[in-house]
Amino acid sequence: MKTLLLTLLLVPMMSFGQEVVSTRGGSYTNSNGSVDFTIGEVIINTATDGTNDLTQGFHQTNWKFAGIENHNSDYEAIIFPNPTEGFLNIKTSTYENVVYTLYDAQGKLVMQDELFEEQTSLQVSHLAPGKYSLVLNNEDEKLKTFKLIKHR
Repeated sequence: MKTLLLTLLLVPMMSFGQEVVSTRGGSYTNSNGSVDFTIGEVIINTATDGTNDLTQGFHQTNWKFAGIENHNSDYEAIIFPNPTEGFLNIKTSTYENVVYTLYDAQGKLVMQDELFEEQTSLQVSHLAPGKYSLVLNNEDEKLKTFKLIKHR
């Protein structure tokens, strides 16, 4: 009787487990442990001891979003995927006459162009590790600044 009751309780729990459908990812194992990851999933927390970074969630990445400065609170734009490795996408419904400019930590211009549609993709995998600022502005004002860090 106990076995039947236990089976009836466990079967529904197993059938409603979480499932991840991913187009990319992998698993790595060595003598120190293992890691499984998927590309494009959400990070829920990142902690550091000053030397090592530990990212909890579903994905390890080369890029980290360090902050956003809203220079114009009425202007809405997002950068995704967060996190990312190869491409940054800028999405905004107000893209006419808006220019994106990517600067490195020394303030050197790395990339610049005008947004021509609601979503613009930037190829960033070739950039060196370091801190970057992605600035969106129009003819009149600075709209948003995204602070980014590329780890490797």
